[in-house]
Amino acid sequence: MKNRPLACPLAALTALALTGCGMLPGGGSRTRTVDLWLMRDSVSEQFLTKFTETYEAEHEGVDIRVTVQDWTGIGKKVTEAIEGPGGPDVIEVGNTQVARYADTGHLFDLTLESIRDLGREDWLPGLAEPGSIDGSQYGIPWYAANRIVIYHKGLFEKAGIDAPPATRAEWLADTRKLNRDGVQGIYLAGQDWYTLAGFVWDEGGELAVDKGGMWTGALDTPAARRGMAVYKELQSLGRGPKDADEQNPPQTGVFARGDVAQIIATPNNVPAILKANPALESELGYFPIPGEEPGRPCAVFTGGSDLVIPDNAPDKGPALEVVKALAGERWQTELARAMGYVPNKKSLAGAVSGQEATAVMARAAARGRATPNSPQWADVEADNPIKPYMTAVLRGEDPVEAAREASRAITETLAE
Repeated sequence: MKNRPLACPLAALTALALTGCGMLPGGGSRTRTVDLWLMRDSVSEQFLTKFTETYEAEHEGVDIRVTVQDWTGIGKKVTEAIEGPGGPDVIEVGNTQVARYADTGHLFDLTLESIRDLGREDWLPGLAEPGSIDGSQYGIPWYAANRIVIYHKGLFEKAGIDAPPATRAEWLADTRKLNRDGVQGIYLAGQDWYTLAGFVWDEGGELAVDKGGMWTGALDTPAARRGMAVYKELQSLGRGPKDADEQNPPQTGVFARGDVAQIIATPNNVPAILKANPALESELGYFPIPGEEPGRPCAVFTGGSDLVIPDNAPDKGPALEVVKALAGERWQTELARAMGYVPNKKSLAGAVSGQEATAVMARAAARGRATPNSPQWADVEADNPIKPYMTAVLRGEDPVEAAREASRAITETLAE
């Protein structure tokens, strides 16, 4: 992480200083345009129209110009924009991408705003942690999603199971009971490494650890191996492929056939299930991935997006106000209800109480985590050594040696 001074070092002291740095709107009558980059399908057209029209009506002299970007190739595009002479004012980035962009030294430090205006202490940890680099907050949590268990109520009833399990032990016992008579107790692909990460964290392990500024793979620790052992036991209670992930084939299509009791997925997979088999609409139920203790769900990977402001943003004052609005209670509530996302604060979980699957996801999000906060973690995912490690263990190879090999590969990539 490259340390750098703020463009106006004493900007936090007074409103006058903020205005002198161009940090506060209202310095004149000119119209200011906030150039906002959002990722494709992050929000609906209806939400975006409502937000922009309402915001502009309530903030005279501010126009919001939205550019929708595709995820493919976005890393290079964002890096070029923030390192150039003048990029967009606000950019939506994946929560696990913040470290890479912050490492360039070209993101604006939002620590003051996160503490003073945005209630950082209440943020979901899986969104807050990736946005914080070396004690400074560069990414402001926007929305989150995490995996839950989607289950077939009718198959549970036929197996004599009248309520979702409260603990991991109950879950495994129920899944064994379900896994008979042509029914898969669970469909779990062998390389669903985000689900594995939750088990690893729940056992006290890590995917990688930072040792004095040097990141090293940690799948070979006893705790991480225990997490893999949990995954192996669960995966054996169905017929998921050992050498493929949840997209090959898409697990929603497998579940839609009607002979699978459970999958682990985010709620935004439900429309695909129902498109393939509308008759399942009344059969779908949801519960958090159980942990070892009642009332304490398993740790889960939290995916989602943060909002960042480049150092080269042409007009940081209005940009900050837009970020505050999007990350604030009013529009967080609107976004969660419109898109089925988890709001960025634990205290806002009630905003989705009327949406069963999203409400379950929000309960689980309180124990959310993110991938290691290394600028090189995206390179690990690009040529992911965790996937072949999982396949090796599931096929009966030595779990200790397989974990060592995967950890070595992670360490080498994080050192590049």
